[in-house]
Amino acid sequence: MHFLTLINPLYSVSGLAVGILVGMTGVGGGSLMTPLLILLFGIHPATAVGTDLLYAAATKTSGTFFNGFTRTVDWRIVSRLATGSVPATAATVFILAHSDVQNATAHNIITMILGCALFATALVLIFHKQILAAYAERVGDLSERRTMILTIAVGAALGVLVTITSVGAGALGVTALLALYPRQPLAKIVGSDIAHAVPLTLIAGLGHWMLGSIDWPLLGSLLVGSIPGILIGSYVAGRVPDHVLRLMLAATLLLVAVRLFM
Repeated sequence: MHFLTLINPLYSVSGLAVGILVGMTGVGGGSLMTPLLILLFGIHPATAVGTDLLYAAATKTSGTFFNGFTRTVDWRIVSRLATGSVPATAATVFILAHSDVQNATAHNIITMILGCALFATALVLIFHKQILAAYAERVGDLSERRTMILTIAVGAALGVLVTITSVGAGALGVTALLALYPRQPLAKIVGSDIAHAVPLTLIAGLGHWMLGSIDWPLLGSLLVGSIPGILIGSYVAGRVPDHVLRLMLAATLLLVAVRLFM
């Protein structure tokens, strides 16, 4: 009963709504949950990011078990990404630990970077085919060694971005991997991105826990709503055209990004 008294129905309903959208689009919840917590509930950006990271770690773990069971994870890609993201995440947490993440300056910096990340995610959702085509035309096939180096670099960039904003491990990560591994099936790219997001969000989330940026009752309330939401969204996804889902989500992210900058 004590646990139930900590559950906030409003947070659970928000978790349900975000879970449905995540299940329908496959885009990481950070793009939706973190700005929702900041704009709708007035939660400090550092606390919103930290709580959302552990929320993402919990929800993506189940997705990784499923993808691993169906063999849609390329562990070579995951290990390369983690080689870059784990030290980058640790370094970012170290820098945050020596900063006052709860002050007004940190609030403004996190909000600005989050807004930029949402803009980038929305643009990738809208123009992902054009981006991949332009990349293939300009760069072409890469050697195995260069592909490995660039994958590690992508992992490092995601480590920094996700630790600061909780955004980036979804659409941005998948698009980068599609460019680097054009011959891999989409299912394996998505599965590998989800598998990599587990240690990334877990390490970053634990770092925020050490910084005191986790709201545990909020986290529990979000998970109560989001888990059934993801199941509902996954069921509905096959009944709505992919391009419609992408445009709807991109428009939402653009509106949220503009609101963050105001």
